[in-house]
Amino acid sequence: MFGQLPSGASLIQFETLDSTSFEARRRAEAGARGALWIVAVEQTGGYGRRGAPWEQAAGDIAASLLFDPRAGKETLGQLSFVAALAAADAIRRFAPRLPLALKWPNDILAGGGKIAGLLLELIETPRGPLIALGVGVNIVSKPEIADYPAARLIDWLDGAPAPGPQDFVRVLDEAFDAWRNRWRKEGFSPIRAAWLEAAAQKGEKIRVRLPHETIEGVFADLDSTGALVLDCDGARRLVAAGTIIRT
Repeated sequence: MFGQLPSGASLIQFETLDSTSFEARRRAEAGARGALWIVAVEQTGGYGRRGAPWEQAAGDIAASLLFDPRAGKETLGQLSFVAALAAADAIRRFAPRLPLALKWPNDILAGGGKIAGLLLELIETPRGPLIALGVGVNIVSKPEIADYPAARLIDWLDGAPAPGPQDFVRVLDEAFDAWRNRWRKEGFSPIRAAWLEAAAQKGEKIRVRLPHETIEGVFADLDSTGALVLDCDGARRLVAAGTIIRT
């Protein structure tokens, strides 16, 4: 099933896929450049950061956007924050009263529970790099996860019907196109400011799990690259990759 979106991106929906991100990679390897949204009603092998399994129930959102970033590799990590702002806007479109916060680096919290996760993957091709942006949103389910409770959109719809995958992705694509265009025109500064305004636990003491240690510090800022800035008893520490866990 194919469709065309106002941004110019195409949309294809599958009843079942192992992973929308795997499918994005397969299409890139076959020569596709995007922009293409790949949506799965059922996903049997979904995954998140560091390969962690991503559970999806029928009615939840599993989608990946394959696209040419047309930007320098040194700035591609900033697209995670562009995508987070877009995903939050899309969720609010369906549930305006839902209290949302952005958890570094790529999760969305609703009422303190994780409602959505993002995964940005670089795909190298002979014609240049592509991005596969994976998006998972809990619409009807609350999967058990280790570090945070889960949240779901239907609890905030006030009786309105839950959006279907294509309806949600159309709204998400519109929001992502708008934020990405702003990023291209104005750089990372307004993205960083908007993300920080919605950041979870800003100014609070947090714990961050790194590959070989867990550290604590006050979430002080986000630097110009998107790295987390921690105040660890007066010492400034930058964290480029890690997972914030509950204290």
